[in-house]
Amino acid sequence: MRPEPFGALLYHFGTRKLSFLKNRTIVAVVQALAEHPDAQSACRAVGVDDAEVGPYLDALGVLAGSNMLVPREPKVEA
Repeated sequence: MRPEPFGALLYHFGTRKLSFLKNRTIVAVVQALAEHPDAQSACRAVGVDDAEVGPYLDALGVLAGSNMLVPREPKVEA
């Protein structure tokens, strides 16, 4: 994800597809995903109320469906 004045730009190196995130809140949610166990928690962490979370979860679903977001690899404990 590359920050841009309008929000952020996502590039998939395998498909060469570009996605533009034009909403700063969804940019914050995507950034927060790495720090939280699930999308709902990431949304809450950036201040999205539970009553308003639907469109953000939908947007994350679209990004996941296009492989712009992929599941984290589980941590292997030694």
